[in-house]
Amino acid sequence: MAISRFYCATPLLPNTSIELPAALAHHAVRVLRLKTGSDIILFDGQGGQYTATLEITGKQAHARLGGYEPVEAELTGHITLVQGIPSGDKMDWVVEKAVELGASRIVPLAAQRSVLQLSGERLRKRLDHWRRISQAASEQCGRNRIMEVASPLTLQQYIAASDADPASILFCHPGSSRKLAQAALEAGNSLTLVVGPEGGWSDEELALMAKHQLTPVGFGARVLRTETAGLALIAAVSTLRGWN
Repeated sequence: MAISRFYCATPLLPNTSIELPAALAHHAVRVLRLKTGSDIILFDGQGGQYTATLEITGKQAHARLGGYEPVEAELTGHITLVQGIPSGDKMDWVVEKAVELGASRIVPLAAQRSVLQLSGERLRKRLDHWRRISQAASEQCGRNRIMEVASPLTLQQYIAASDADPASILFCHPGSSRKLAQAALEAGNSLTLVVGPEGGWSDEELALMAKHQLTPVGFGARVLRTETAGLALIAAVSTLRGWN
């Protein structure tokens, strides 16, 4: 039986005992029905993990940590996905699978044709939700670092804030004759994949990316849905570059 893994935001040290945060303790004891003496694994998102033993006293749960294990499951390169925010709960799927595929960071993109527009309290709640999904996906897939989920930006805001080499920023555009394989192999060890929303890029956004010399790439003869395209690009790039 696989040992349950938990992300713990509290800094961890070997051979110590800590009280587990309430939400973590609830999940371990009430949801997973773990008992005192159960073996678990804790990680704090800084890399590596700790074996631990669960100790339950009344409504409190503690973990007795053992030694530090320098276990990593990261790609050897860094991939950022700038994802046009899709409608409904499709972004949940994108965040979860981007973690599993090894992306380092995801930036929700409030594109001009995004169906879902978020602001205020609704935005804060949705962003917290996506970050919890990122943490849970790391627990499940064996990563000991948490994929960053950035606050949503418009394309103009993203370009203004980015210090990346434009040649390493590849945006998916079905009309491009430049193939992903060629562009990915010419980019550096850190690259960004930019995917539009359901409605595609506006003329203004295409002009903006051309002005800043971002690299348009095509990806096959078929037009992929937005929630498929970014994930397919991550898998393809990591394979092409040997980053698995």
